Amino acid sequence: MRKIDKIIIHCTATPRGRDVTAAEIDAWHRRQGWNGIGYHYVVRLDGTVEAGRPEAIAGAHCRGQNSCSIGVVYVGGLDADGTRPEDTRTPQQKAALKHVVGDLKRRYPHATVHGHNEFAAKACPCFDVGTECF
Repeated sequence: MRKIDKIIIHCTATPRGRDVTAAEIDAWHRRQGWNGIGYHYVVRLDGTVEAGRPEAIAGAHCRGQNSCSIGVVYVGGLDADGTRPEDTRTPQQKAALKHVVGDLKRRYPHATVHGHNEFAAKACPCFDVGTECF
């Protein structure tokens, strides 16, 4: 069993309003030579949460943190033109993220919640995770 001490939030870096599925992300990651989707959960525009990589398997979402973390990605993160980082979360996504993170915190009570940008020079997840009530 992996020791999980972090929950890391990401965005798909796709334009506002463009929905993406876990299957699409899986295809993207396989094209990059990975063995499948790097995230454990995907939060779609309507708040639907899709399973990605099984939790028992280390993710491929945050260099240096994959073995001890769960990766959660929300669809979006760029403005409608796809040119600027932006918090594009829908109300449904915000609620679903709180639910997913809350469930993960119950199962991994010592885990802390982070944005990908805390570990990499990226805007992702395009909002301040520290100010959210996770």
